[in-house]
Order: sequence, then structure tokens, then C-alpha cells
Amino acid sequence: MARTPYDESAVQAALARLPGWTYDPQRPALQRLFVFADFSAAFGFMTRVALLAERMNHHPEWRNVYNRVDVVLTTHDAGGVTELDVEMALAMNTLAGTPAA
Repeated sequence: MARTPYDESAVQAALARLPGWTYDPQRPALQRLFVFADFSAAFGFMTRVALLAERMNHHPEWRNVYNRVDVVLTTHDAGGVTELDVEMALAMNTLAGTPAA
């Protein structure tokens, strides 16, 4: 997958397909807070994402507190948001049961 950083218009176009995600231009990164029914559901989600991240060789920055998983996606070696981040965000939405826009 491409590791070329998206420009602002490409990020905005990607966000149109990513319900729940926002863009932090200071990082630059995509971010989203996922909220689940309980800790077990949140941890199950993280486990499924971890397996995907290993296959993609692209790992999220995240934090878990009980039923919440706070995620940041950026491609550090590219210096911004890339296709890898968008693909990971789409997959995370699917795994969380969030339909694509």
C-alpha cells in the first residue's frame, strides 16, 4: 500500500467514508473513540484489530479504559495520513460494526 502522505483534500475525502473519525492536522492523524458495551467487548475488538495490524504491518496508537478504545492512526515514516491509515480505519469500523459511509 502507498506510504505517500495525503494532502488536506485527500484526508477530507477519506473522512467522508469514515463515520466517527476526525482529523488532527497538528499530528497529523486520524482519530476515533470507540465505545463498547463492556470491557470484554472492547478487548475483543482490540484483539481482532491487533491480528489485522500484524498482517498489515501497520499498528495503531491506542488506549483502552474499560469499555472505551481511543485510537490514533498515522504513518510515522511517511509523516502523515496515508492509504494504510484509511484502510485500517475502514477495517476498524467494520470490526466495530460501524457501516461505511
